[in-house]
Amino acid sequence: MKIAMITASGVGARTHQDIPKQFLCVHDKPVFMYTLEAFQYHPQIDEICVVILPGWEALLDAYAKQFNITKLKIVVHGGATGQESIYNGLRAIYEAHKDDKDAVVLIHDGVRPMVSEEIISKNLEVFEKYGNAITSIPCAEVAMNSPDKKKANEVIDRECIQRTQTPQAFYLEEAMSAHETAKKNGWTGITAMPALWAMLGKTVYFSEGSEKNLKITTVDDLDIFKSLLLSKRASWLK
Repeated sequence: MKIAMITASGVGARTHQDIPKQFLCVHDKPVFMYTLEAFQYHPQIDEICVVILPGWEALLDAYAKQFNITKLKIVVHGGATGQESIYNGLRAIYEAHKDDKDAVVLIHDGVRPMVSEEIISKNLEVFEKYGNAITSIPCAEVAMNSPDKKKANEVIDRECIQRTQTPQAFYLEEAMSAHETAKKNGWTGITAMPALWAMLGKTVYFSEGSEKNLKITTVDDLDIFKSLLLSKRASWLK
């Protein structure tokens, strides 16, 4: 069983809109419906779980019916932090599939609507080989260490940097156990699974992502997303 867990419980403060960014419509479709469709139509995904803001369940249900998201089986409220939201989602999935020791969960940001079938497939390929997989891309820019974000005098070797994206695939039981350990040890502020894996002294393995697999955080990202939806690669480019 392979379950996609879509996190869509952020308030979207940096877009400065009256509704959460995942519910903003682009070409008459909410942003996170593009995300759900990617997993709905992927042949290796069996179920979808959505972690959502309290009070938005009815709208999610209406949109799921409108866009025929039949794999949506679990809806759970997010928490006060990203870490809590992921834990809530994992716990709900675990309760539904705790007898399946081989269950796999792919954690994905609801506001990464350009995730492709190829990205999901490559993530699962790496998972099958190593037991976990983190979608990532290399760092193309010069990276500098700047604790105060105002100045810097230290360059970080970009050849050693991977920018993580989602989806991120793990065995459900292992992911649940990792978050239980974090709760037991009082670890907070963990915004993504790779950070937790590193805290546990474990190795993560990278699958190939894409610059197009952007996370919509600001209104500029929305503009880029709209352009990407309308863009078509020239036939002479490979």
